[in-house]
Amino acid sequence: MLPRKPAPDADMPGLLPEDENALAMRPLAERMRPRTPDEMVGQRRLLAEGSALRRAIEAGNVHSMVLWGPPGCGKTTLALLLADYADAEFKAISAVLSGLPEVRKVLAEAEQRFAGGRRTVLFVDEVHRFNKVQQDAFLPYIERGTIVFVGATTENPSFELNSALLSRCRVHVLEAVSADDIVLALRRALEDLRRGLGGRGIAIGDGQLAMIASAADGDVRRALTLLEIAAELAGEGGTINDATLAQVLADRSRRFDKGGEQFYDQISALHKSVRSSNPDAALYWLARMLDGGADPGYLARRLTRMAVEDIGLADPRALTMALEAWDAHDRLGSPEGDLALAQVAIYLASTAKSNAAYVAFGEARGDVVAHGTADVPMHLRNAPTRLMKQLGYGKGYQYDHTLEGGIAPDQTGFPDAMGERVYYRPVERGLEIKLREKLARIRARRT
Repeated sequence: MLPRKPAPDADMPGLLPEDENALAMRPLAERMRPRTPDEMVGQRRLLAEGSALRRAIEAGNVHSMVLWGPPGCGKTTLALLLADYADAEFKAISAVLSGLPEVRKVLAEAEQRFAGGRRTVLFVDEVHRFNKVQQDAFLPYIERGTIVFVGATTENPSFELNSALLSRCRVHVLEAVSADDIVLALRRALEDLRRGLGGRGIAIGDGQLAMIASAADGDVRRALTLLEIAAELAGEGGTINDATLAQVLADRSRRFDKGGEQFYDQISALHKSVRSSNPDAALYWLARMLDGGADPGYLARRLTRMAVEDIGLADPRALTMALEAWDAHDRLGSPEGDLALAQVAIYLASTAKSNAAYVAFGEARGDVVAHGTADVPMHLRNAPTRLMKQLGYGKGYQYDHTLEGGIAPDQTGFPDAMGERVYYRPVERGLEIKLREKLARIRARRT
C-alpha cells in the first residue's frame, strides 16, 4: 500500500492559526469527510477488505469509473480518496455549472500535467446532465490515460450516459447508507463538535441520534447538517432534546425524483403490488409517491391502466371505480381526494385478476401486422346501395337474432385468408368464469 498523503486541510497540529479558523468555518459535513476507506460508513460490499475497488484504491492503481448512487452516499468522498492514494491531482467540475469551454480548459490543463508525469483524477458531478457531445469530449483523454475519469450520477447510467463513455469506464453502484451506519458517523461528528465548543460536551441521547439518522433517509451529508443545526439550536446548555429536534426535523422530506429512475421504480412497485393482490403494499407505494410529490393525476391514470390491464373482465367494475376515483380527486384535490385513490388501489389489489383481454388484444394486433389489409368477407359488408347488393355485398349474412340460440355458428368473422382465430381465453377467476363457460359452448359449436 502506498503511503497516504495527508489532506491539505486535515486537522493537524502543524496548521497555521488561519488554516484552523478556515477549517472550523467549513460545514460539519465537509469537516467530517472520511480520509481513509475505513472511515467511510456504509458501502461494505464495495469497500470490503480484499474487494477489487479497495485493493485498487490502496495500491494507487485507479481506473476510470462511474459512481452511481443516491445523494450523500459517498461518491465525492470516494473520488477524493482515489486521487489521494494515487498521489494524483484532484479536479472537480459540475455538469450543472460547467459548459464545454470549461471542460476543454480542464482537460488541457490535465494534458499538460500528464506530460509532466502527474495524473489527474477528474471528478464530474451530476455527469448525466452533460449531453452526448459534452460526454464525448472526455473519450480521447480517458483512452490515452491523460485523466482518470470519475463520473458521479444519481441516475441509471444505462439510460443517461452514452455507450462510448460507459465502455471506457467501470460502473460501481453505491447504496443508500443505513440508519445504523449514519448513527456511527454522527457519533464521530460529536467529537468534532465538542472540539469546536472548546471541549464542552453536547448531550444527545441514542434516541435522538436515531431520529436524525432516520430523517436523513440514507444521506450522511444531510444527517451531519441536521446534527450541526441541532447543536447550534441547543445553545450554551449543549443539550439536544426532543423539542430541539422537532424544530430541526419539522420540514424533513424523503428522497424522490419526479422524473428519474426512482420515480419509475416506485410506480413499478405499485403496479406489481396490485397485480400480486397485495393491497397493503399497494397502499404503501401509493403513499410513498404522494408523499414525494408525484402528480395525483398521473397516479390516477396508472391505476386506471391497472384496472384494464390486470383486472380486466374478471371484474369490469374496477374500471368504473378507477375512473370515478380519478374524477373524485379532480373535484376534491389533495389531501381529501388522495383517499379516493387509496380506495381504488385497495380494490384493484383485492379483486379478481385477469390479463386475458390484454393478451388477446396484443395477439389481434399481431395478426393485423402479419396479414396486412385483408379484405372484409362479402357477407360482413354493408350494402346500402343497389350496386353494392348486385356486387354481392352482404350476401349470405345470417342475422343472429333470428336464429336458434341467437348465434350463427357457421358464420366466420375473420377475413377468408385467415380463418377463425382464438385470442380471448378467459381465466377461471371472477366474472370471467361465466364468460369462459359461455364462450366454450359457442366455440364448440363453431368448430
